[in-house]
Amino acid sequence: MSKGIIGKKIGMSQHFNGGELIPVTVIQAGPCKVVQKKTAETDGYEAVQLSFDEEKKKNRITKAMAGHFKKTETPPHRVLREFRTGEFEAGQVVTIDMFKKGDMITVSGTTKGKGFAGVMKRHNFSGSQKTHGQSDRMRAPGSMGASSYPSRTYRGQRMGGRMGGDVVTTLGLRVMRVIPEENLILVSGSIPGSPDGIVKIRRSTRK
Repeated sequence: MSKGIIGKKIGMSQHFNGGELIPVTVIQAGPCKVVQKKTAETDGYEAVQLSFDEEKKKNRITKAMAGHFKKTETPPHRVLREFRTGEFEAGQVVTIDMFKKGDMITVSGTTKGKGFAGVMKRHNFSGSQKTHGQSDRMRAPGSMGASSYPSRTYRGQRMGGRMGGDVVTTLGLRVMRVIPEENLILVSGSIPGSPDGIVKIRRSTRK
């Protein structure tokens, strides 16, 4: 179980650590209010539900969700995420003060959607040769299975299809700087997703 916070990816920048230049990702993290606390007695597991990014257009919130936020006197927010921890209470505000420089964290986000992609882009196939009269085989996937037996395509074959738009978790990231007055956290390296993408930041449980 590890506590964490919800954030929004701002973009890439650079951070100087002594004489070393380190590429970093800037994340706007929190503040997040605890909308609900789940316990083993009532829900079967322990977790807290955090809210992030207040919704400006109230007509987008259903009556059910409005009532859910009203229990903790929280204005409606666009994002709700759960964290498997029981350290916070309903109504409590979570900020980036839980992190400090040098902490190891885990970040989860949704990768950029690429749409329908072929095998060369999706699986790094090299393609076929352009000689010997071939005019339409350069980017084709090639053989997909045997012929007479079993007379079908093998399951799990690498083929064209939807690429990106998956939830990816990046481990072993290090906090390079925390700016509490602006709710910003600078993380070494890159994280999944495009700018303005929503991410979950958790304290790393691995050594």
